[in-house]
Amino acid sequence: MSIQVVLELQAAEGKADEMKAVLKKNLGDTRARSGCQGVTVHQDQDTPTTILLLERWATRADYESYLAWRAGPGAMPEMATLVTGPPSIRYFDDVDA
Repeated sequence: MSIQVVLELQAAEGKADEMKAVLKKNLGDTRARSGCQGVTVHQDQDTPTTILLLERWATRADYESYLAWRAGPGAMPEMATLVTGPPSIRYFDDVDA
């Protein structure tokens, strides 16, 4: 069963548009990673500096492998200047309800 990953980023004031551009440029690599089943990007209407990524992965291990890649050779160095801190990452299982 696949998992849903919710990743929340806080853009620095005035940097949300630049952050979205960096994501757009780099998310093709994410979508091509083994286990990635999809990624969508969303911006909070009330707090536009909050960017949310909803990601579907085959397994948590696939996502953790992806994170290790992003921390190393797949890093997006330009993102570091656009955020106010580390992302919030949460993992969810589907529920038959």
